[in-house]
Amino acid sequence: MNSLERVSLALQHKEADRIPVYPLLNSVSRDIIGIDYEKWTKNTELCAESIIKTTEELGLDVICSLVDLSVEAADWGQDLLYFEDDAACPDHNNRVIKSVEDYRKIKQINPRETPRMSEHIKLCDLLVKAKGNEVPVVAFVFGPLGIASMLRGQSEMFMDLILEPEAVKECVAEITKTLIEYCKALMETGVHAIMFDTLFASQSILSKQMWDDFEGEAMEELAKLVHDEGRMVMIHNCGDGIYFDAQINRMKPEAISFLHTPDDCISYEETKEKYGDKTTLIGCLDPGWLVSASLNEVVEETKKQIDVFKKDGGFILSTGCEYPSTLGFEKAKVIINTGLEYGKY
Repeated sequence: MNSLERVSLALQHKEADRIPVYPLLNSVSRDIIGIDYEKWTKNTELCAESIIKTTEELGLDVICSLVDLSVEAADWGQDLLYFEDDAACPDHNNRVIKSVEDYRKIKQINPRETPRMSEHIKLCDLLVKAKGNEVPVVAFVFGPLGIASMLRGQSEMFMDLILEPEAVKECVAEITKTLIEYCKALMETGVHAIMFDTLFASQSILSKQMWDDFEGEAMEELAKLVHDEGRMVMIHNCGDGIYFDAQINRMKPEAISFLHTPDDCISYEETKEKYGDKTTLIGCLDPGWLVSASLNEVVEETKKQIDVFKKDGGFILSTGCEYPSTLGFEKAKVIINTGLEYGKY
């Protein structure tokens, strides 16, 4: 059974030969070909090569195209800072949206022609051509409200949500128009799914009603587009108290990648009971905890999560957010090997 078959069964809430395993080994994959983060981010061919080699050498069951959360914002002109060992991020001293009036300057752009989104489309094309017949390839897209926050700054945008909501909504609408075309281009590469990062859909950032008011409709439109093309919708959100219910209502996702329990559950056990038959659960080892955990602790925690989520399929073992970029592969291999053996059905 190959990874594509294994994941397909998991998504149908059926038990395969074992649980699928894929810690989010994205930026750390650069170590396998010996390049720094900035080069990995900017050179699409090397980025693809590192992800493919990591997938093959470690036996990962899913490929996700996550590079960083600034891919989309950069194409509206947001200046970025690049680092050797950390993800690119916006230059906080030079935001594109410097005032409320600037929200209305954000207009639809063509992602097939812009610098970073066009390269991300190319990355997905390379990944699908290399591994798409064996391993599901999932394109990673930041949600429109998250992109707006990259252009404005979170603290400033939070004030604007209250004081100038219509300006923010106009901006989100223009970004969404672009993301529609972006998703179309990504799906043309043959990706099996699109994973939307809905950063603000959790108790740790916005109320459920506020998230739904500002991003819910846009995410519903994007999810419908993906489903209408016969592809899967996935969600990533590592916030505390993620809104499973509101997002399932809006997006009908085939899978949700998460770190913390949803806002209406008090444990992983309750999460499995309440949502395990509604969507496939991806997670949820804590990447921050992995940094200081011993190898034995990683084994035991991995086993605990398998015990909670394994039954009846509908589970993919992963980290609840990206695996630390400077941690190396040792603990990732422990997670993978534990999943391969302890995760057998």
